Amino acid sequence: MISKVIFLSTAVLLAVASLCGVGCVQPFSADKGQVSAKQFILYPIGKVVKQGDRTMIVLDKKYLPGLKRFDKLSHVTVLYWFDRNDTPEKRSILQVHPRGNKNNPLTGVFATHSPVRPNLIAISRCKIISVKENVIEIDKIDAFHNSPVLDLKS
Repeated sequence: MISKVIFLSTAVLLAVASLCGVGCVQPFSADKGQVSAKQFILYPIGKVVKQGDRTMIVLDKKYLPGLKRFDKLSHVTVLYWFDRNDTPEKRSILQVHPRGNKNNPLTGVFATHSPVRPNLIAISRCKIISVKENVIEIDKIDAFHNSPVLDLKS
């Protein structure tokens, strides 16, 4: 079972929600239109498992009912956490050279797929190879072995 808890600011949750097509409740303060200082807790639902040339999303078994008809899908959008970069120093980096190549111009992290950013939410669209109980085999993902999976979207 995965027990790591992740705290996110309202701004980040709004960004993820806009990508995933979900709504939010009271994201802005009434007086200044600024994002409030709320925090949210995300509970990982599973993890990325890499074994040899196979890549799988292994969900906690309690989420098995949420996979009903999942085997009818061809692709899945996986939201996961760049947990190996979760340090205050790396969260403060706002500009990077894309792909770590100094020949690429310095670019804001929000215009890149950089794993260092204020909130370490990652998103990948993956081809589904098979679904067996709580294990979804996918073709590939830009995640490390044991990276926490936050959510799956069709």
